[in-house]
Amino acid sequence: MKMKALAITACTVAMSLLIAACGQGGNTGNSGAAGGDTAGAATSKIKLSVWHNFSGDDLRAKAVRAQIDKFKAEHPEVELDAQAIPPDGYRQRLKTVAAADEMPDVFFTQSGTSIKEFYDGGLIQPITSLLDEHPEWKDNFIPGSLDSLSFDGEVYATPLSGSATSFLFYNKSLFEQYNVKVPTTWDELMTAVKTFNDNKITPISLGNKASWLAQSSIISSLADRVTGTDWFKKAVNQDGAKFTDPEFVQALTYFKQLADANAFQTGFNSLDNTQMEQYFIEGKAAMMIDGAWALTNMAASGTEEQLNQVDVTILPSVPGGKGDPNSMSGGSGGGLALSKHVEGDQLKAALELIYTVSGPDAMKAIAGSNSIVTYNVELDQSQVMPLFYKAYNLYKSVKLTPVYDAYLTSSATEAVNNGLQELSMGGNPEDIAKKIQDAQARELGK
Repeated sequence: MKMKALAITACTVAMSLLIAACGQGGNTGNSGAAGGDTAGAATSKIKLSVWHNFSGDDLRAKAVRAQIDKFKAEHPEVELDAQAIPPDGYRQRLKTVAAADEMPDVFFTQSGTSIKEFYDGGLIQPITSLLDEHPEWKDNFIPGSLDSLSFDGEVYATPLSGSATSFLFYNKSLFEQYNVKVPTTWDELMTAVKTFNDNKITPISLGNKASWLAQSSIISSLADRVTGTDWFKKAVNQDGAKFTDPEFVQALTYFKQLADANAFQTGFNSLDNTQMEQYFIEGKAAMMIDGAWALTNMAASGTEEQLNQVDVTILPSVPGGKGDPNSMSGGSGGGLALSKHVEGDQLKAALELIYTVSGPDAMKAIAGSNSIVTYNVELDQSQVMPLFYKAYNLYKSVKLTPVYDAYLTSSATEAVNNGLQELSMGGNPEDIAKKIQDAQARELGK
Protein backbone atom coordinates (compact mmCIF):
# COMPACT_ATOMS: atom_id res chain seq x y z
CA MET A 1 0.00 0.00 0.00
CA LYS A 2 2.80 2.33 0.87
CA MET A 3 4.47 1.65 -2.50
CA LYS A 4 1.20 2.26 -4.37
CA ALA A 5 0.56 5.51 -2.51
CA LEU A 6 4.11 6.63 -3.22
CA ALA A 7 3.70 5.89 -6.90
CA ILE A 8 0.44 7.85 -7.09
CA THR A 9 2.03 10.78 -5.29
CA ALA A 10 5.03 10.78 -7.64
CA CYS A 11 2.75 10.64 -10.64
CA THR A 12 0.68 13.54 -9.33
CA VAL A 13 3.79 15.67 -8.76
CA ALA A 14 5.11 14.83 -12.23
CA MET A 15 1.82 15.78 -13.87
CA SER A 16 1.76 19.05 -11.93
CA LEU A 17 5.27 19.92 -13.11
CA LEU A 18 4.40 19.01 -16.69
CA ILE A 19 1.29 21.20 -16.66
CA ALA A 20 3.25 24.06 -15.14
CA ALA A 21 5.99 23.68 -17.69
CA CYS A 22 3.49 23.68 -20.55
CA GLY A 23 1.83 26.78 -19.13
CA GLN A 24 5.15 28.60 -18.97
CA GLY A 25 6.17 27.44 -22.42
CA GLY A 26 3.15 29.16 -23.95
CA ASN A 27 4.54 32.57 -22.88
CA THR A 28 8.28 32.26 -23.56
CA GLY A 29 8.06 33.68 -27.04
CA ASN A 30 6.69 37.02 -25.78
CA SER A 31 8.36 37.27 -22.39
CA GLY A 32 11.20 39.52 -23.59
CA ALA A 33 9.05 41.95 -25.59
CA ALA A 34 6.24 42.02 -23.05
CA GLY A 35 8.52 42.57 -20.08
CA GLY A 36 8.16 39.00 -18.79
CA ASP A 37 10.69 37.15 -16.67
CA THR A 38 14.27 38.44 -16.55
CA ALA A 39 15.80 35.36 -18.15
CA GLY A 40 13.51 35.69 -21.17
CA ALA A 41 14.34 39.39 -21.56
CA ALA A 42 18.07 38.72 -21.38
CA THR A 43 18.04 36.06 -24.06
CA SER A 44 16.08 38.29 -26.43
CA LYS A 45 18.78 40.99 -26.43
CA ILE A 46 20.99 41.51 -29.49
CA LYS A 47 24.58 40.79 -28.49
CA LEU A 48 27.22 43.03 -30.03
CA SER A 49 30.93 43.44 -29.36
CA VAL A 50 33.13 46.43 -30.16
CA TRP A 51 36.87 46.85 -29.67
CA HIS A 52 38.74 50.14 -29.82
CA ASN A 53 41.95 51.71 -28.52
CA PHE A 54 40.47 54.93 -27.09
CA SER A 55 41.36 53.88 -23.57
CA GLY A 56 43.16 56.96 -22.26
CA ASP A 57 42.14 60.09 -20.37
CA ASP A 58 42.71 62.43 -23.33
CA LEU A 59 39.74 64.42 -24.58
CA ARG A 60 39.45 62.54 -27.89
CA ALA A 61 39.31 59.17 -26.15
CA LYS A 62 36.64 60.49 -23.81
CA ALA A 63 34.66 61.91 -26.74
CA VAL A 64 34.67 58.57 -28.58
CA ARG A 65 33.72 56.61 -25.45
CA ALA A 66 30.92 59.10 -24.81
CA GLN A 67 29.45 58.25 -28.23
CA ILE A 68 29.60 54.54 -27.39
CA ASP A 69 27.82 55.27 -24.10
CA LYS A 70 25.24 57.25 -26.04
CA PHE A 71 24.54 54.22 -28.22
CA LYS A 72 24.15 52.06 -25.10
CA ALA A 73 21.63 54.46 -23.59
CA GLU A 74 19.62 54.74 -26.79
CA HIS A 75 19.58 50.99 -27.49
CA PRO A 76 18.56 49.02 -24.40
CA GLU A 77 17.71 46.11 -26.68
CA VAL A 78 21.43 45.65 -27.40
CA GLU A 79 23.82 43.95 -24.99
CA LEU A 80 27.02 45.77 -25.91
CA ASP A 81 30.39 44.36 -24.93
CA ALA A 82 32.72 47.34 -25.40
CA GLN A 83 36.43 46.81 -24.80
CA ALA A 84 38.86 49.73 -24.61
CA ILE A 85 42.34 48.31 -25.21
CA PRO A 86 45.52 50.41 -24.71
CA PRO A 87 47.05 51.45 -28.07
CA ASP A 88 50.46 49.87 -27.54
CA GLY A 89 49.09 46.31 -27.54
CA TYR A 90 45.98 46.86 -29.62
CA ARG A 91 47.19 45.92 -33.10
CA GLN A 92 48.75 42.70 -31.87
CA ARG A 93 45.50 41.64 -30.18
CA LEU A 94 43.61 42.28 -33.41
CA LYS A 95 46.13 40.20 -35.35
CA THR A 96 45.76 37.36 -32.87
CA VAL A 97 41.97 37.14 -33.18
CA ALA A 98 42.18 37.71 -36.93
CA ALA A 99 44.41 34.65 -37.30
CA ALA A 100 41.68 32.60 -35.61
CA ASP A 101 38.87 34.32 -37.58
CA GLU A 102 37.34 35.48 -34.29
CA MET A 103 37.11 39.22 -34.92
CA PRO A 104 34.88 41.38 -32.73
CA ASP A 105 31.65 42.44 -34.44
CA VAL A 106 32.83 46.05 -34.75
CA PHE A 107 36.43 47.16 -34.26
CA PHE A 108 38.67 50.17 -34.73
CA THR A 109 41.37 49.75 -37.36
CA GLN A 110 43.93 52.10 -38.82
CA SER A 111 43.65 53.13 -42.47
CA GLY A 112 46.01 51.91 -45.18
CA THR A 113 47.88 48.66 -44.63
CA SER A 114 46.05 47.67 -41.44
CA ILE A 115 42.54 47.67 -42.86
CA LYS A 116 43.82 46.28 -46.18
CA GLU A 117 45.09 43.19 -44.39
CA PHE A 118 41.62 42.58 -42.95
CA TYR A 119 40.10 43.16 -46.38
CA ASP A 120 42.57 40.86 -48.13
CA GLY A 121 41.86 38.21 -45.49
CA GLY A 122 38.12 38.40 -46.19
CA LEU A 123 37.43 39.37 -42.58
CA ILE A 124 35.33 42.52 -43.04
CA GLN A 125 32.28 43.70 -44.95
CA PRO A 126 31.54 47.11 -46.49
CA ILE A 127 29.50 49.89 -44.87
CA THR A 128 28.75 51.68 -48.15
CA SER A 129 25.00 51.20 -47.62
CA LEU A 130 25.21 53.15 -44.36
CA LEU A 131 26.84 56.10 -46.11
CA ASP A 132 24.25 55.97 -48.90
CA GLU A 133 21.50 55.99 -46.28
CA HIS A 134 22.94 59.24 -44.82
CA PRO A 135 24.06 61.35 -47.82
CA GLU A 136 24.46 64.50 -45.69
CA TRP A 137 27.10 62.61 -43.70
CA LYS A 138 28.78 61.02 -46.72
CA ASP A 139 29.05 64.30 -48.63
CA ASN A 140 30.74 66.23 -45.83
CA PHE A 141 33.93 64.22 -45.65
CA ILE A 142 36.89 66.12 -47.09
CA PRO A 143 37.61 64.82 -50.63
CA GLY A 144 39.92 61.81 -50.56
CA SER A 145 39.25 61.07 -46.89
CA LEU A 146 37.66 57.70 -47.61
CA ASP A 147 40.22 56.50 -50.17
CA SER A 148 42.52 54.68 -47.76
CA LEU A 149 39.53 52.97 -46.16
CA SER A 150 37.97 51.81 -49.43
CA PHE A 151 38.52 48.86 -51.78
CA ASP A 152 37.00 48.03 -55.15
CA GLY A 153 34.48 50.86 -54.95
CA GLU A 154 33.22 49.95 -51.47
CA VAL A 155 33.83 51.83 -48.22
CA TYR A 156 34.82 49.69 -45.22
CA ALA A 157 35.17 52.40 -42.54
CA THR A 158 35.02 56.17 -42.16
CA PRO A 159 37.82 58.10 -40.40
CA LEU A 160 37.21 59.12 -36.80
CA SER A 161 39.98 61.70 -37.09
CA GLY A 162 42.58 63.15 -39.37
CA SER A 163 46.06 61.73 -39.18
CA ALA A 164 48.85 64.29 -38.88
CA THR A 165 51.84 62.54 -37.40
CA SER A 166 54.77 64.96 -37.55
CA PHE A 167 54.06 68.32 -35.94
CA LEU A 168 57.12 70.01 -34.46
CA PHE A 169 56.00 71.43 -31.12
CA TYR A 170 58.36 73.84 -29.38
CA ASN A 171 58.55 75.74 -26.11
CA LYS A 172 58.56 79.44 -26.97
CA SER A 173 59.93 80.48 -23.59
CA LEU A 174 62.96 78.20 -23.83
CA PHE A 175 63.71 79.33 -27.38
CA GLU A 176 63.53 82.97 -26.30
CA GLN A 177 65.52 82.39 -23.11
CA TYR A 178 68.47 80.83 -24.95
CA ASN A 179 68.10 82.99 -28.08
CA VAL A 180 67.53 80.00 -30.38
CA LYS A 181 65.95 80.35 -33.81
CA VAL A 182 62.98 78.10 -34.54
CA PRO A 183 64.57 75.73 -37.07
CA THR A 184 63.52 75.77 -40.69
CA THR A 185 66.62 73.96 -42.01
CA TRP A 186 68.51 70.87 -40.84
CA ASP A 187 71.58 72.92 -39.88
CA GLU A 188 69.40 75.20 -37.74
CA LEU A 189 67.88 72.15 -36.04
CA MET A 190 71.31 70.71 -35.20
CA THR A 191 72.41 74.12 -33.89
CA ALA A 192 69.34 74.22 -31.65
CA VAL A 193 70.11 70.71 -30.39
CA LYS A 194 73.66 71.76 -29.44
CA THR A 195 72.57 74.98 -27.75
CA PHE A 196 69.96 73.30 -25.58
CA ASN A 197 72.33 70.48 -24.65
CA ASP A 198 74.97 73.05 -23.67
CA ASN A 199 72.39 74.58 -21.32
CA LYS A 200 71.29 71.25 -19.79
CA ILE A 201 67.90 71.28 -21.56
CA THR A 202 66.73 68.19 -23.43
CA PRO A 203 66.45 69.31 -27.07
CA ILE A 204 63.67 66.91 -28.24
CA SER A 205 61.32 64.84 -26.09
CA LEU A 206 60.85 61.30 -27.42
CA GLY A 207 59.06 58.27 -26.00
CA ASN A 208 59.73 55.31 -28.29
CA LYS A 209 59.03 52.38 -25.97
CA ALA A 210 56.38 50.96 -28.29
CA SER A 211 58.77 51.63 -31.22
CA TRP A 212 56.12 52.98 -33.60
CA LEU A 213 56.45 56.64 -32.69
CA ALA A 214 59.87 57.37 -34.19
CA GLN A 215 58.67 55.71 -37.40
CA SER A 216 55.31 57.46 -37.57
CA SER A 217 56.26 60.91 -36.28
CA ILE A 218 59.88 61.36 -37.33
CA ILE A 219 61.10 59.12 -40.14
CA SER A 220 57.84 59.23 -42.16
CA SER A 221 58.19 62.97 -42.65
CA LEU A 222 61.97 63.24 -42.49
CA ALA A 223 62.51 60.51 -45.08
CA ASP A 224 59.96 62.09 -47.42
CA ARG A 225 61.94 65.34 -47.19
CA VAL A 226 64.94 63.38 -48.50
CA THR A 227 63.47 60.89 -50.99
CA GLY A 228 60.22 62.45 -52.16
CA THR A 229 56.85 60.67 -52.13
CA ASP A 230 57.15 59.07 -55.58
CA TRP A 231 60.32 57.24 -54.58
CA PHE A 232 58.65 55.91 -51.42
CA LYS A 233 55.63 54.54 -53.29
CA LYS A 234 57.92 52.82 -55.78
CA ALA A 235 59.90 51.27 -52.93
CA VAL A 236 56.70 50.12 -51.25
CA ASN A 237 55.69 48.34 -54.45
CA GLN A 238 59.27 47.18 -55.07
CA ASP A 239 58.97 48.67 -58.52
CA GLY A 240 61.90 50.88 -59.52
CA ALA A 241 63.17 51.69 -56.02
CA LYS A 242 64.56 49.84 -53.00
CA PHE A 243 65.01 50.75 -49.37
CA THR A 244 68.73 50.15 -49.82
CA ASP A 245 68.91 53.09 -52.25
CA PRO A 246 71.29 55.91 -51.17
CA GLU A 247 68.52 58.44 -50.53
CA PHE A 248 66.80 56.27 -47.95
CA VAL A 249 70.08 55.40 -46.28
CA GLN A 250 70.66 59.17 -46.05
CA ALA A 251 67.27 59.61 -44.35
CA LEU A 252 68.24 56.99 -41.76
CA THR A 253 71.57 58.77 -41.35
CA TYR A 254 69.78 62.01 -40.44
CA PHE A 255 67.89 60.19 -37.70
CA LYS A 256 71.15 58.71 -36.44
CA GLN A 257 72.66 62.21 -36.38
CA LEU A 258 69.94 63.29 -33.96
CA ALA A 259 70.52 60.30 -31.71
CA ASP A 260 74.31 60.68 -31.83
CA ALA A 261 73.98 64.38 -30.94
CA ASN A 262 71.96 63.46 -27.81
CA ALA A 263 68.90 65.20 -29.18
CA PHE A 264 66.60 62.95 -27.11
CA GLN A 265 66.38 62.45 -23.34
CA THR A 266 68.18 59.57 -21.65
CA GLY A 267 66.18 56.34 -21.81
CA PHE A 268 63.77 57.50 -24.51
CA ASN A 269 63.34 53.92 -25.76
CA SER A 270 61.93 53.06 -22.32
CA LEU A 271 59.40 55.93 -22.20
CA ASP A 272 55.93 55.73 -23.69
CA ASN A 273 54.01 58.31 -25.68
CA THR A 274 52.23 59.75 -22.62
CA GLN A 275 55.46 60.15 -20.63
CA MET A 276 57.08 61.84 -23.61
CA GLU A 277 54.28 64.40 -23.89
CA GLN A 278 54.26 65.04 -20.14
CA TYR A 279 58.02 65.57 -20.18
CA PHE A 280 57.61 68.20 -22.89
CA ILE A 281 54.59 70.01 -21.48
CA GLU A 282 56.38 70.36 -18.12
CA GLY A 283 59.13 72.34 -19.88
CA LYS A 284 61.86 69.72 -19.54
CA ALA A 285 62.43 69.59 -23.31
CA ALA A 286 62.56 72.40 -25.85
CA MET A 287 60.88 70.45 -28.69
CA MET A 288 58.73 67.43 -29.40
CA ILE A 289 57.94 65.75 -32.72
CA ASP A 290 54.52 64.16 -32.36
CA GLY A 291 51.18 63.62 -34.02
CA ALA A 292 47.85 65.39 -33.79
CA TRP A 293 46.89 63.14 -30.86
CA ALA A 294 49.33 65.18 -28.75
CA LEU A 295 47.01 68.17 -29.00
CA THR A 296 44.13 66.49 -27.22
CA ASN A 297 46.53 64.83 -24.76
CA MET A 298 48.15 68.14 -23.83
CA ALA A 299 44.76 69.83 -23.59
CA ALA A 300 43.75 67.22 -21.01
CA SER A 301 46.94 67.24 -18.92
CA GLY A 302 48.54 70.67 -19.33
CA THR A 303 47.76 73.83 -17.39
CA GLU A 304 46.84 77.02 -19.20
CA GLU A 305 50.24 78.46 -18.33
CA GLN A 306 52.04 75.42 -19.76
CA LEU A 307 49.96 75.39 -22.94
CA ASN A 308 50.61 79.09 -23.53
CA GLN A 309 54.34 78.32 -23.80
CA VAL A 310 53.84 75.89 -26.69
CA ASP A 311 53.82 76.73 -30.39
CA VAL A 312 53.78 74.48 -33.43
CA THR A 313 55.39 74.23 -36.85
CA ILE A 314 56.64 71.53 -39.27
CA LEU A 315 59.93 69.67 -39.57
CA PRO A 316 62.78 71.63 -41.19
CA SER A 317 63.97 71.10 -44.74
CA VAL A 318 67.03 68.99 -45.55
CA PRO A 319 69.91 69.84 -47.92
CA GLY A 320 69.17 68.76 -51.49
CA GLY A 321 65.97 66.99 -50.52
CA LYS A 322 63.69 65.69 -53.28
CA GLY A 323 60.53 66.03 -51.18
CA ASP A 324 58.30 69.03 -50.57
CA PRO A 325 59.53 70.82 -47.42
CA ASN A 326 56.09 72.37 -46.87
CA SER A 327 54.55 69.05 -45.91
CA MET A 328 53.95 66.63 -43.08
CA SER A 329 53.10 62.96 -42.90
CA GLY A 330 49.42 62.31 -42.44
CA GLY A 331 46.08 61.57 -44.04
CA SER A 332 42.89 59.93 -42.88
CA GLY A 333 42.92 58.25 -39.50
CA GLY A 334 41.34 54.91 -38.74
CA GLY A 335 37.70 54.05 -38.25
CA LEU A 336 35.27 51.37 -37.17
CA ALA A 337 35.20 48.26 -39.38
CA LEU A 338 32.54 45.57 -39.50
CA SER A 339 33.18 41.84 -39.19
CA LYS A 340 32.01 39.69 -42.12
CA HIS A 341 30.09 37.43 -39.71
CA VAL A 342 27.60 40.10 -38.57
CA GLU A 343 24.14 39.75 -40.11
CA GLY A 344 20.40 40.20 -39.49
CA ASP A 345 19.33 42.27 -36.48
CA GLN A 346 22.90 42.25 -35.24
CA LEU A 347 23.99 43.91 -38.50
CA LYS A 348 21.37 46.64 -38.13
CA ALA A 349 22.58 47.34 -34.58
CA ALA A 350 26.23 47.31 -35.66
CA LEU A 351 25.61 49.84 -38.43
CA GLU A 352 23.71 52.06 -36.01
CA LEU A 353 26.65 51.86 -33.60
CA ILE A 354 29.08 52.85 -36.36
CA TYR A 355 26.89 55.82 -37.32
CA THR A 356 26.56 56.95 -33.70
CA VAL A 357 30.34 56.86 -33.15
CA SER A 358 31.30 58.17 -36.62
CA GLY A 359 28.38 60.33 -37.77
CA PRO A 360 28.03 64.15 -37.93
CA ASP A 361 27.36 64.62 -34.20
CA ALA A 362 30.36 62.48 -33.34
CA MET A 363 32.57 64.38 -35.80
CA LYS A 364 31.62 67.65 -34.12
CA ALA A 365 32.29 66.21 -30.67
CA ILE A 366 35.68 64.79 -31.69
CA ALA A 367 36.72 68.09 -33.30
CA GLY A 368 35.63 69.85 -30.11
CA SER A 369 38.02 67.62 -28.16
CA ASN A 370 40.95 69.37 -29.87
CA SER A 371 41.28 66.61 -32.46
CA ILE A 372 41.77 67.03 -36.19
CA VAL A 373 39.04 65.50 -38.33
CA THR A 374 38.79 65.03 -42.10
CA TYR A 375 35.20 66.23 -42.02
CA ASN A 376 33.62 69.62 -42.62
CA VAL A 377 32.59 70.90 -39.22
CA GLU A 378 31.90 74.37 -37.92
CA LEU A 379 34.77 74.68 -35.46
CA ASP A 380 33.99 77.02 -32.57
CA GLN A 381 37.32 78.69 -31.86
CA SER A 382 36.23 79.55 -28.32
CA GLN A 383 35.74 75.87 -27.46
CA VAL A 384 39.22 74.69 -28.44
CA MET A 385 42.64 75.71 -27.21
CA PRO A 386 44.54 78.25 -29.33
CA LEU A 387 47.33 75.74 -29.99
CA PHE A 388 44.87 73.31 -31.55
CA TYR A 389 43.34 76.02 -33.71
CA LYS A 390 46.78 76.97 -35.04
CA ALA A 391 47.76 73.32 -35.62
CA TYR A 392 44.48 72.63 -37.40
CA ASN A 393 45.04 75.52 -39.80
CA LEU A 394 48.65 74.43 -40.32
CA TYR A 395 47.43 70.92 -41.15
CA LYS A 396 45.07 72.30 -43.78
CA SER A 397 47.80 74.49 -45.33
CA VAL A 398 50.47 71.85 -46.05
CA LYS A 399 50.80 68.86 -48.35
CA LEU A 400 50.18 65.50 -46.65
CA THR A 401 52.73 62.76 -47.34
CA PRO A 402 52.51 59.03 -46.51
CA VAL A 403 52.81 57.69 -42.99
CA TYR A 404 55.13 54.71 -43.35
CA ASP A 405 53.08 52.14 -41.44
CA ALA A 406 50.00 52.96 -43.50
CA TYR A 407 51.77 51.74 -46.65
CA LEU A 408 54.45 49.24 -45.68
CA THR A 409 53.74 45.57 -45.08
CA SER A 410 53.51 44.48 -41.44
CA SER A 411 56.94 42.87 -41.45
CA ALA A 412 58.58 45.90 -43.09
CA THR A 413 56.87 48.22 -40.58
CA GLU A 414 58.28 46.09 -37.78
CA ALA A 415 61.71 46.26 -39.43
CA VAL A 416 61.52 50.07 -39.52
CA ASN A 417 60.30 50.31 -35.92
CA ASN A 418 62.96 47.98 -34.56
CA GLY A 419 65.58 49.44 -36.88
CA LEU A 420 65.11 52.97 -35.56
CA GLN A 421 65.52 51.74 -32.00
CA GLU A 422 68.68 49.93 -33.09
CA LEU A 423 69.89 52.99 -34.98
CA SER A 424 69.43 55.20 -31.94
CA MET A 425 71.71 52.86 -29.97
CA GLY A 426 74.58 52.91 -32.48
CA GLY A 427 73.24 50.79 -35.35
CA ASN A 428 74.42 51.14 -38.93
CA PRO A 429 72.07 52.86 -41.45
CA GLU A 430 73.04 50.52 -44.31
CA ASP A 431 72.32 47.43 -42.19
CA ILE A 432 68.93 48.77 -41.10
CA ALA A 433 68.03 49.70 -44.68
CA LYS A 434 68.80 46.14 -45.83
CA LYS A 435 66.57 44.63 -43.13
CA ILE A 436 63.69 46.88 -44.21
CA GLN A 437 64.25 46.09 -47.88
CA ASP A 438 64.41 42.34 -47.25
CA ALA A 439 61.22 42.41 -45.17
CA GLN A 440 59.21 44.35 -47.76
CA ALA A 441 60.46 42.24 -50.69
CA ARG A 442 59.88 38.97 -48.85
CA GLU A 443 56.29 39.76 -47.91
CA LEU A 444 55.51 40.89 -51.47
CA GLY A 445 57.17 37.78 -52.87
CA LYS A 446 59.75 39.78 -54.81
